[in-house]
Amino acid sequence: MRFNRLDLNLLVTLDALLDERRITRAAERLNLSQSAISGMLAKLREYFDDELLVPVGRNLELTPLARELVQPVRDLLLQVQTIVAIDPAFDPAHARRHFKIATSDYVINVLMRRVLPEIEQSAPNITLEFMPQVEDSAEKLRRGEYDLLIIPEPFIAPDHPNLPLFDDSYTCVVWSGNERVGESLSVAEFERLDHVEALLGWPRAPTYDSRFMQEQGIQRRVRVTTSDFSSIAPALIGSQMVATMHRRFASELAKRLPLRLVEPPIAIPTVREFLQWHEYREKDPCHRWLRERLVEAATALEAVDEGD
Repeated sequence: MRFNRLDLNLLVTLDALLDERRITRAAERLNLSQSAISGMLAKLREYFDDELLVPVGRNLELTPLARELVQPVRDLLLQVQTIVAIDPAFDPAHARRHFKIATSDYVINVLMRRVLPEIEQSAPNITLEFMPQVEDSAEKLRRGEYDLLIIPEPFIAPDHPNLPLFDDSYTCVVWSGNERVGESLSVAEFERLDHVEALLGWPRAPTYDSRFMQEQGIQRRVRVTTSDFSSIAPALIGSQMVATMHRRFASELAKRLPLRLVEPPIAIPTVREFLQWHEYREKDPCHRWLRERLVEAATALEAVDEGD
């Protein structure tokens, strides 16, 4: 299809080139040959009367015009994808969609396990892919690479819709046989102990509670570093180390593992997990259906706490 002499199919190639800045990577991404991508780039250069990508050393850099095209081209393709995906007669029992959700293993264990059985039963052809919560998750959402983010409040992007899901507090956790930790912890004791700590994503980033401790000037002697929350508890068993974990997750783990919960030496602010999506997905019936299931699961999670 052409619009003002431009083959609109070339915009998909242009988006890949502007993003990857490599002909080889754009070819791999679109499952095309390098020669085909080179031919399309030549057509794009002719249409825009601009080189778009120019060699600088061993790399290709975007021209000023190409930099101006990055966001408009991506927005246009996202709108097209949204239009194509919308099914006015949406029925979860027959819908076929794949969703990429960026979140932590903590959220998967505490929230997603509650909603997955319903999705499996009500929407057998809807598939989910959990992506790591990384530093550029908000950018991946903006570019349409992620469908949803479930992240702590400080990390939500200000320019896309979001809503709160659930709150959680923090607790210290030790092996039930830990002889160095009693029923409580002072700041001095906390700093003397060896700690197990999670650093998430790449580049590795401290967690919400770790950042708070640093801001308060509390120093941890980190003995073991993990890449997720789920690995913390097994690392504690049989040791004299301590960790700080989300209370919901720690409480569930303590029901089946030899763990003991101890109050932190200082009160750590409650963390609130948010659900966020791209503004173009706002009215997508399937997307909205999935969001509603997540909100229902979060509401049920909060109700369990109130019942306790």
